Amino acid sequence: MDLHTVTAVRDARERVPWRPGDRWLGGGTFLFSEPQPQVRRLVDLSRMGWDALTELPDGSVEIAATCTIAQLSRRARRWDLAAAPLVEQCCRAFLASFKIWNMATVGGNLCNALPAGPMISLTAALDGVCLLVAQDGSTRRVPVTDFVTGAGRKVLGEGELLRSVTVPARSLAARTAFRQASLYGLGRSGALVIGVLDPNDGSFALTVTAATVRPYRLWFPLPPRAAELRAALAGTVPDDAWFDDIHGLPAWRRHMAFRLAEEIRAELDEGDPR
Repeated sequence: MDLHTVTAVRDARERVPWRPGDRWLGGGTFLFSEPQPQVRRLVDLSRMGWDALTELPDGSVEIAATCTIAQLSRRARRWDLAAAPLVEQCCRAFLASFKIWNMATVGGNLCNALPAGPMISLTAALDGVCLLVAQDGSTRRVPVTDFVTGAGRKVLGEGELLRSVTVPARSLAARTAFRQASLYGLGRSGALVIGVLDPNDGSFALTVTAATVRPYRLWFPLPPRAAELRAALAGTVPDDAWFDDIHGLPAWRRHMAFRLAEEIRAELDEGDPR
């Protein structure tokens, strides 16, 4: 897609005042996929030199906003961590070509805030925290579950930048279970549900995405019984939060989310049919 309204592209390393019509450019797979009549100038992040993934001293991992899906997939395959398979499962949920894999970024997927964004699913499930940088250089940290507020909506202020997402060590060491449903064999996710069982304290977390307009993460001190999980899910996700588009009606998405949630509960609770 030719963005014929764009009159300039500037290097993000240059400290130039933000102005109306500016847009951050990461991989560009969304920006160049459809007309962007409101965009006048692209601010290119590709030369910022950020490491794709940084393993921190406490065992947590910082994922740069410019980390591509291909980079994340390659690195995670080498991890000797319980949650490593979940990374690949979420990367595969893109159902995208190798060209998209090598250009699309983790940050771009979060900032698009689409319900089916699998990097939202991954980082929300693993209790990730976003690092945001304002135009004046000030920073703030926001959990991924609070970063995305609705379909296509996020908490970014004018000119604010998503710098990275940090996933804590305890989440990377956790057992995980992944379920995805689509109306089509190779279609966009209609429901994507992830369970995380903490090996340290036995707590259980369930994250629902794709079926809902924003991620919902439920936490329990111990794996819940089937009825408890169902009641918690029904009480947490409002009726108007089930997403509605060509990829699935709200009633179907709700049904699949509940069904997949119970499958995950049973799997992580070692098949106990309570």
